[in-house]
Amino acid sequence: YDHLDRKSVLALAKQQREKPPCFLVPLGLKRWFEDIGISENVIELDWWQSEKIGQLSFTAVPVQHWSKRGLFDTNKTLWAGWVVKSPQQKLFFAGDTGYSKDFEEIGKRYGPMDLSLIPIGAYAPCWFMKDMHVNPREAVKIHLDVKSRQSIGMHWGTFLDLREKPVLEPPKRLLLELENRKINPLEFRILEQAQTIMR
Repeated sequence: YDHLDRKSVLALAKQQREKPPCFLVPLGLKRWFEDIGISENVIELDWWQSEKIGQLSFTAVPVQHWSKRGLFDTNKTLWAGWVVKSPQQKLFFAGDTGYSKDFEEIGKRYGPMDLSLIPIGAYAPCWFMKDMHVNPREAVKIHLDVKSRQSIGMHWGTFLDLREKPVLEPPKRLLLELENRKINPLEFRILEQAQTIMR
């Protein structure tokens, strides 16, 4: 439920009442929106499908995670990351994901990325989390697979601690992995809460 929160979606729709926002969703989720009263501007996309809105093109891409809203609907809807292209730049949003070879294919089709948002936390215990959450070593591999010029680590240090590890471990492990691979740490950054960076 943290991945698709009913109250948050309804608040977004209400906030934009005069011109409802466009919701781009993976296959199978349009019905969920209709069930909560949002039937306009909901567009479902399969992996590798794109939708253009103004100057931006949004492409749903395969990333590895299970989906579930109730007791009997495990993996009945698609899970996706997103590539967003403007005329000048490309953004990759991995979302919540385990590591897979899909990232190499994303890099081949859409790389290099100007900016990637890649998860680095909630990876332990490994036996349980490996298929759903990448560790910092795998996050760096994603950075390289999608040929990202700049990446930002996300999905760590939240109020919900899913891990058995200390909350601040992911950034430390990320820095060690970057050092081991001789990658400039400015290429893959960790931001403080509410921090902004300018190019």
